Amino acid sequence: MLRGIDVSAYQSSSYDTDGLSFVFIKATEGRSYVNPKLASQVKTARDADCVVGFYHFLWPGNITAQAEYFLTKAPEKAGDLLAVDWETTGDGTHASNAEKDRFIRKVKELRPHHRVLLYTNRNFWLTIDTTSYAGDGLWIADYVTPGKPRIQAKWRFHQYSGSPLDKDVADFTSKTALRGWAQDA
Repeated sequence: MLRGIDVSAYQSSSYDTDGLSFVFIKATEGRSYVNPKLASQVKTARDADCVVGFYHFLWPGNITAQAEYFLTKAPEKAGDLLAVDWETTGDGTHASNAEKDRFIRKVKELRPHHRVLLYTNRNFWLTIDTTSYAGDGLWIADYVTPGKPRIQAKWRFHQYSGSPLDKDVADFTSKTALRGWAQDA
């Protein structure tokens, strides 16, 4: 299992990269928010030779506009990963299954040479998701033993802790294998 983290504006731009193979960075949310630390957090990950992923926090409605907004802000470099963060929003709503699926497909259409993933928590996956559509791979949040999320579905990334940072593992044998998968979209 490879180790990684995911960061947003709540974390430092100079996070510790020791032992990490990948870093997911929040890029955008809805149609107006951009992570103010995006550029500096990306630099930290790239300087450490990590595989870099970007995620968009999805709100209901305006799916095409959100996908386009995300891709105008997320850097475009071969081998970068893209993800949609599908969970409950700040106002207690969530995008529908159809909206989640449409967002993934739109991002893939606009950046066909990039892997596009679904990030969601175990509860959403088991009780809200009705399509099981995760694009190129599932990134599941379940705060249990690393690499042992309590789901039956195939997953690529597992967020297993939220403290002090969101910690993740990836189901790849090496960073080279992860990089190869990311570039072979």
